[in-house]
Amino acid sequence: MKKLFISTAVAALFSVNVFAANTITRSEDGSDAVSYAVTTKFNSDFVRAENVTWKVNSKFQKATFTLDGVKKSAFYNLKGELMGVTENVQFKELPAKAKKEIAAKYEGYFANEVIKLDNGDNGFDSTVYFVDLKNDKEEVLVRVTPSAGVYFFQQVK
Repeated sequence: MKKLFISTAVAALFSVNVFAANTITRSEDGSDAVSYAVTTKFNSDFVRAENVTWKVNSKFQKATFTLDGVKKSAFYNLKGELMGVTENVQFKELPAKAKKEIAAKYEGYFANEVIKLDNGDNGFDSTVYFVDLKNDKEEVLVRVTPSAGVYFFQQVK
């Protein structure tokens, strides 16, 4: 459920702005498949990608894959343009300034999951992190910018 929520949150952020052994998941109504433009661009962007699976909805096409032993997800818009790439990372990979700010602002919370989002050249901050923070009573999602700023993103529970 959390991964679905975080994927949805990442997709919401985007909207503001190897065929062998691969699996294509159609949309819920079964009508949409991955576009030729997207598969061509993906195969060019991630030549060594393995275990690729696709999910398609009305706003984006998502490839989940393994690259050099790391599980990643790439999001493409319907025109076939790469919107960003995500991967789970450890809390320790956050900038020291951000970890310090999280510790001060969210005392008593622990980092449940950290997702690194690389936006590339899409006009957004190039690399941001989304940190799922939990305590006994609530769960929040915060955004960490390249300058190590920490901002509330969304209430999870």
